[in-house]
Amino acid sequence: MSTRALRLGTRRSKLAMAQSGQVADAVRQVTGRPVELVEITTYGDVSREHLAQIGGTGVFVTALRDALLKGEVDFAVHSLKDLPTTQPEDLVLAAVPVREDPRDALVARDALKFTDLPRGARIGTGSPRRMAQLNAYARSHGLDIETVPIRGNVDTRIGYVRDGELDAVVLAAAGLHRIGRIDEVTDFLSIDTVLPAPGQGALAIECAADNAELIAGLGALDDPYTRVAVTAERSLLAALEAGCSAPVGALADLLADGQIVKEMRLRGVVGTTDGSRMVQLSTTGPVPETHDQAMTLGRELAAEMLAQGAAGLMGERAQ
Repeated sequence: MSTRALRLGTRRSKLAMAQSGQVADAVRQVTGRPVELVEITTYGDVSREHLAQIGGTGVFVTALRDALLKGEVDFAVHSLKDLPTTQPEDLVLAAVPVREDPRDALVARDALKFTDLPRGARIGTGSPRRMAQLNAYARSHGLDIETVPIRGNVDTRIGYVRDGELDAVVLAAAGLHRIGRIDEVTDFLSIDTVLPAPGQGALAIECAADNAELIAGLGALDDPYTRVAVTAERSLLAALEAGCSAPVGALADLLADGQIVKEMRLRGVVGTTDGSRMVQLSTTGPVPETHDQAMTLGRELAAEMLAQGAAGLMGERAQ
């Protein structure tokens, strides 16, 4: 195997650099090769528009993929929830490492938990999915909240709370953990309250499909359980014809009897951002053993959700 340094393409954000650095360390260990980070600016990083307006799908990914296809980097690390569901033929997901905590987390003033927020509390999030589920939970539990669309990195978002502009913000627990700020979380939102985005908490390591040597090396970092889970979640998203910024939540988790994994449960939700209408369903079956079985699990649940009117709750369906 070559001893040349591998070039890892990454976004420039603090979170992206942190998670890419962790992957770089792991790749050095499994391949014995040096790894250098190549910082790439994406459209999603420079645009000031809300993600829902610019489409969400691929805005953090396209520039990294272009660099891969041009041979400017050898592999790239993405937050899996940012990846479009259609995989380019000339690129391959060489590894999906073990998933971090998939839950959403609340960072609130005065160390408040979600259910302790005052009436009229302003909660910031850039995600229509979070807005839909937070508002639906508030409606059903007699809480009075206002969800406020925000953008920016973790510092900016938490800053809104510190400055008193917002009562709380909702962020992905995995991201806070990766940058060493999990201690600032005041409440972890139960999966039963807010289903995460498809693929949330997982990373995707992508490289050129014709680089067999690198694919084999990176494959040592792949976690088969995480891969089938996120494959099922992303299959559901694709079958709903929804983009990364649509108000769709999904989570596939393993059901174990002691140490023995018995089944996989896939849950999906779609709703209007005001929380007034929701379609939430789940299905449980044998743990998928192949990519196709995981895809089928997602498609079948999506079909049931569409039969219950899910398409009408998403606004314009994004390809």
